[in-house]
Amino acid sequence: MSIDRDDLLGRFDELLQPQRFKDYGPNGLQVEGKPTIGRIVSGVTASRALIDAAIELKADAVFVHHGLFWRGMDGRITGWLKQRIQRLLAHDINLFAYHLSLDAHPELGNNAQLGTRLGWQADAHFGEQELGFVAPCDVSSAQALAGHVQQVLGRTVTLVAPGGAPRPIRRVAWCTGGAQGFFEGAIAAGADAFITGEISEPQAHLARETGVAFIAAGHHATERYGAPAVAGHVAAELGLDHQFIDIDNPA
Repeated sequence: MSIDRDDLLGRFDELLQPQRFKDYGPNGLQVEGKPTIGRIVSGVTASRALIDAAIELKADAVFVHHGLFWRGMDGRITGWLKQRIQRLLAHDINLFAYHLSLDAHPELGNNAQLGTRLGWQADAHFGEQELGFVAPCDVSSAQALAGHVQQVLGRTVTLVAPGGAPRPIRRVAWCTGGAQGFFEGAIAAGADAFITGEISEPQAHLARETGVAFIAAGHHATERYGAPAVAGHVAAELGLDHQFIDIDNPA
């Protein structure tokens, strides 16, 4: 089966409602390809490796979290950007990208999907545009929580735990990707631990001084789940082929 490109775009927009968010780049159709779509490839980032994989699979569309265009970019299409766009245009492949709205969807988004895999159901939100999730948790210590996250995601995490005797984690907060700036909001929301993809210099001091553990589990690793969940859901709904391709990224 296949669907008109504009109809597919409309379904993605209806599901994710990107107009609700103040974002860092354009959401929706970023590169126009063929007018009818039967096969979708999803991935985290519109990298050249993902685009080449989509070409190999004869995909009509690529659906990602990190697209090609961001606020403040140099507008010239040269170098790596030219190479990616050139491949998409040469093979008439549509590129759909959804950023914050893909993080935020309450069931299929990055945060909801990460929470599901870690065994948590959010009962509150916090932070900018309420992108952060908070849930009840019953883990004996920050070290045990870090071990659980590490096992589920299959990668080493960075843990900054408060000093003193280990304390149980009763409330956990998380926000995928580069949300280290949400840490103070997580603390204010009553979390005993906060999980995101990255850590910057200030968060280590805040964790030690406030008694709230900080876990950096990888930007890519925490954002692997939203794109295939959304693309797979829409593809199944419309009778389209879908395949997720996970391009390894240590970040």
